[in-house]
Amino acid sequence: MKLIENSYGSVRNLLAERRINCVKIVDHYLREINKQNTLNSFITLLNDRALKRAELIDHQIRERGLKKLSGLVIAIKDNICVKDVRTTCASRILSNFISPYDATVIHKLESEDAIIIAKTNMDEFAMGSSNETSHFGTVKNPHDTTRVPGGSSGGSAVSVAANLSMAALGSDTGGSIRQPASFCGIVGLKPTYGRVSRFGLVAFASSLDQIGPLTTNVEDCARILEVIAGQDTNDSTCSDSPVPSYVEALQDNMQGLTIGLPIEYFSEHLETEIKTRIDHVIDFLKASGFSVVPISLPHTEYAIADYYIIATAEASSNLERYDGARYGYRSESVQSLDEMYVNSRRQAFGDEVKRRIMLGTYVLSSGYYDAYYRKAQKVRALIKSDFQNAFDRCDCILTPTSPTTAFKIGDKMSDPLDMYLSDIYTVPANLAGIPAISIPVGKDMNDLPIGLQIMGRSFDESTLLKLAFFIERNYSTRDIAR
Repeated sequence: MKLIENSYGSVRNLLAERRINCVKIVDHYLREINKQNTLNSFITLLNDRALKRAELIDHQIRERGLKKLSGLVIAIKDNICVKDVRTTCASRILSNFISPYDATVIHKLESEDAIIIAKTNMDEFAMGSSNETSHFGTVKNPHDTTRVPGGSSGGSAVSVAANLSMAALGSDTGGSIRQPASFCGIVGLKPTYGRVSRFGLVAFASSLDQIGPLTTNVEDCARILEVIAGQDTNDSTCSDSPVPSYVEALQDNMQGLTIGLPIEYFSEHLETEIKTRIDHVIDFLKASGFSVVPISLPHTEYAIADYYIIATAEASSNLERYDGARYGYRSESVQSLDEMYVNSRRQAFGDEVKRRIMLGTYVLSSGYYDAYYRKAQKVRALIKSDFQNAFDRCDCILTPTSPTTAFKIGDKMSDPLDMYLSDIYTVPANLAGIPAISIPVGKDMNDLPIGLQIMGRSFDESTLLKLAFFIERNYSTRDIAR
């Protein structure tokens, strides 16, 4: 049985027919991981744990049949806590930290018989757009190992794109699920803020972070979201909004759906090949009977600056807890308590994390709070208002996911601003708290994947998934005239 080409849906059918079992599935993926270890997509492999879970689930399937995710082999970004397993955030400061509890999403996945196979590599504390800031080394794009996979959830994206797991969880603060999904040619969803519990997610920027799935196809994405979404008393920001059946909704009629095209997202920043491909998809949607209208999101130009003020401010606050005293790395070359704090943080945080802590501390400091942080919150409200006004005219918004395809490893590390601009099309959704999904729609001249982004109203993931599913099933990604 060649599992490597199968989605979870097809593997699930094989399990139901008793033509395969979970132990064989896990064994297959462990062998694939061993073959492709040069991609550096994992920090911690859970071989024994995964095989024991597989044996248990095989027994349970024989006793009572399948649950929603029985046999789903999934990798977990290493900033999401799994009990009794290392959770490092790809940082030296947490390199030996063992989580004492499960994140809510882990509990929900395992309660439906998913099997966790590994913790994935990532940008340190989820700060990066290329997966080059990890203490454990750079992750490589399986389409071209000289190129980045995107970040910060690059390890999760690679584990799916290279068929080392059926699916993965990532976290998205400013595009960290969608941008690597685009670079690696897979599906990546950032749910509405509050749709999925953040309990057990190590915080980067608390008002922006959201956990979401990365998969090979839209249906698998819908299946996982249906399980991990929903209220959690451990997370006060988690919504009690009812969770629909996202899988069933994929088949709903989309007659009358109106798609908005924001003029600000098709500017000089966008590579020509990506624009050509997105235009081709738009033409296909028009020919398929969808109404496509131009819209404006006028405060988009301020999104990157706004994001990096708010995100760094929250990061500087959240990372204050790593002081060398309570847990994590502690410097031994100290003469005083102050030296322990300073040396532990200096030695164990990477350059990008230090940069963001310093920026965040500055914008929150006395005399600068009103000039930067308070003003950034006002701009955030304007960006959110832009989307609310746009959704008066359309049901969802279609854009590129990234202005470029995957760039070369090392190309942008010396220019942080150029790196930050990689997220120009993804950060607005986080600032507004709305859901967004990236799906693959073809490749460029270098055979690198191109991603298309769909954004929607808060808690309307169903519409995004339905449109993404329609495009996946009906749009031809064959080469087009360039």
